[in-house]
Amino acid sequence: MPLRPLRPLTPSEDATRLYDRWLEGIAERLSDPGCDRNQLCVDILRGLFFPTLPLDVDPDDLPLETQVALANLDPRNVTLEPEYYHEIDEARFYERKPLLWLWQMFDRSPLGGNTHLGVRFRRVLAPHVLARVGENFKCFHFVEFSYGYNLEVGDNVVIHRNVLLDDRGGIELGNHVSISDYASVFSHSHSIDDIVDVTNEKTILGDNVRITVGATILAGVHVGTQGMVGARAVATRDVPPYHVNVGIPAKTVAVKSIAPDGVETD
Repeated sequence: MPLRPLRPLTPSEDATRLYDRWLEGIAERLSDPGCDRNQLCVDILRGLFFPTLPLDVDPDDLPLETQVALANLDPRNVTLEPEYYHEIDEARFYERKPLLWLWQMFDRSPLGGNTHLGVRFRRVLAPHVLARVGENFKCFHFVEFSYGYNLEVGDNVVIHRNVLLDDRGGIELGNHVSISDYASVFSHSHSIDDIVDVTNEKTILGDNVRITVGATILAGVHVGTQGMVGARAVATRDVPPYHVNVGIPAKTVAVKSIAPDGVETD
């Protein structure tokens, strides 16, 4: 089969310099131990969503809908689903909540679909949101986490659009992991008898794992090195290294030709 690596692309020099200045300013504010992250979030989102609105405008002079929209920019005025979870670590979550809200709202802004800028913006936030993030993290738009502080990411990880990473019970992504569009990785489950009976289990995707479009990985599953879960498949149990699993529930249909001697084939 032909090899088709991604093309290297950059915007114009003027746009690149502009983006650099903006991102460096955000990174500098975040590096300040005294940074008010809620205010950082408000400042950035106000500039993105209301760029022509004067800072000294009296909110009472604005239409009610505009007042509501402005209030919604402040993470202190919104609630996120993970806040309702019983086992939340409030200290760690509320440290990250402004950046989680900023991440989500940036993706919904006119800038969110800009791949070049968006990937770089998310790289600035990721070390302050995730438990660990390696080099060359590439995250596209509309990716959502639960807590963030229970998600570990290795080097050269790529997460495509509209992916859900439910790190409620913990998720670990190894190096060179690729998660395709509309995939979901869970780390908690509900009892079939009582919905409030919740079990948290860490989910692990080993090095060089590929989760393809629309696949679902259930809580506690370990996808071994070079494992692959096919499109729309549901992995309900561990995927052995180098195995390709498809279907519902996902089962092995092939073992990669690059598998070393001694890899199980059943």
